[in-house]
Amino acid sequence: MSGLEISLAGKAMIVTGASSGIGARTAAVLAAAGAEVAIVGRDAERLAITAEKIRGSGRDPVVIEADLLVDGAPAQVVEQALAGFGRLDALVNCAGIFELAPFEESLGALDRQWECNVRAPFALTQAAIRHLRESGGTVLFLSSLAGRVGVGTGTAYCAVKGGVENLVRALAIEEAPNGVRVNAIAPGNVHTAMNEGFFADPEFEKAMLALTPLGRIGEVDDIAPAAAFLVSDAAGYITGQSLVIDGGWSAQ
Repeated sequence: MSGLEISLAGKAMIVTGASSGIGARTAAVLAAAGAEVAIVGRDAERLAITAEKIRGSGRDPVVIEADLLVDGAPAQVVEQALAGFGRLDALVNCAGIFELAPFEESLGALDRQWECNVRAPFALTQAAIRHLRESGGTVLFLSSLAGRVGVGTGTAYCAVKGGVENLVRALAIEEAPNGVRVNAIAPGNVHTAMNEGFFADPEFEKAMLALTPLGRIGEVDDIAPAAAFLVSDAAGYITGQSLVIDGGWSAQ
């Protein structure tokens, strides 16, 4: 590594949620920086699109179609990645869902988002942790601005993302003696397939822009380079942190 260049050459990584949005772009950026990448998602057709983009950078990804909510799936994902690369240096937990609902109607939303946004990455990290200890690797979670500030009709989402924030801190402390770093990225509003229905409403976008000092909605290219940095050796003294990328929203 020279200057500010981020090189991930020689490293093997798993990226979940890689069939679209932040996960797909992150997987492509990691591969472009030299990493061998296993991409995980539930949609085979969209995973194939991500895989083709990665091949354009000269890498041949391991493509893993899996539902991480299914018992046994986390262990199978790790086994397939190891079969492809023989080692594991980073786990990037991008898979997640986003639902808004009035508080009194949100118990089902809480359960669904807890399963997908907390329990699934928790289980996958458990399956991977032994191998990350062997490599002195790192875990990166996708949190949210909503894990730090309140969002109206977002009580369930805020609750689970708040859980991710504290999971990162606790796991970082526990794994530091084992040489494993644990961090998160907490995006604000970002244009992805997951929230395009909300941004289809011009009033929703207008309201979000009014709360964002930089005056624009984020893009996946605002997030993926930060992920590459946090899983690289350049971030070797960073653990237990959540990097907020929100256009200045939380600075107010």
